[in-house]
Amino acid sequence: MPTLLDYRRRIRSVKSTKQITRAMKFVAAAKLRRAQEGVFAARPYAKEILRVLRSAAARMETPAHPLLKRRPEERILVLVLTMEFIREHHAQKLALMVVGKKGRDTLRKRGYSFAGEWTDVSAHVEFSKAKEIAGRIAELYINEEVDAVYAIYNEFKNVMVQNLRTEKLLPVDPEVVKESTDSEKDLAARHAGPGGSLPTEPGPQSKGLVVDYIYEQPVGEIFNGLVPRYVEAEIFRILLESAAAEHAARMTAMDSASRNAGDLIDSLTLTYNRARQARITKELIEIVSGSAQK
Repeated sequence: MPTLLDYRRRIRSVKSTKQITRAMKFVAAAKLRRAQEGVFAARPYAKEILRVLRSAAARMETPAHPLLKRRPEERILVLVLTMEFIREHHAQKLALMVVGKKGRDTLRKRGYSFAGEWTDVSAHVEFSKAKEIAGRIAELYINEEVDAVYAIYNEFKNVMVQNLRTEKLLPVDPEVVKESTDSEKDLAARHAGPGGSLPTEPGPQSKGLVVDYIYEQPVGEIFNGLVPRYVEAEIFRILLESAAAEHAARMTAMDSASRNAGDLIDSLTLTYNRARQARITKELIEIVSGSAQK
């Protein structure tokens, strides 16, 4: 049976653990705030670059770029993956690109090799790192070493909710590029000025639909530059989403651990007080019994 000294030692140990988890919670909360700011800043940029990409595609007869080329998906590159995705695509030849030390170590133990690996990215997400990853992915796709690229990541919703998302990065989905391009082409035809030029300001019918741009360079050249920028922006957003989701999960876990430690301290303190009271009562009974015998 545990002694009173054992209970005191256990209570001190749990209190020390609670202090550690509480400190880790505050650290995760500080990192989460910075990650949230990055996510909220990256989402509008990703949305706007897609808008410009669609606008450029609307002014081309047949948008063409190596990253839009579609092939039968026999070789798949997976970025930030789950084992479930691997099981579902076991028939295809998979190339793995890992972001994160734990994922790399887990998959390496299972015998997988990697087309690329990046660790310690979530601690401080930088656009240069996203650009490096996007460049490696584009290189593999353009050289026809892979036929499709998927990203599996945690999408940050709020502190309590993170959604597991599967997003196809390459080839760039034609539906994504061509979405609403019909309305843009109609708009361009309606508001074309003399010589087929577009107005600098959107007309009244374009309000709330699209923005008319005047391109100084050939639209095909701009489009070819926008496609890799779109991929880079998507990867950067995915890294920020995953980092924010990771910090949110860590903060929630440390908060739960701190509460559990507090509950355990209360339970141990109650048990300790009961044992101490029982010991005092026993000693009093022994004293009274000894006095009565005398």
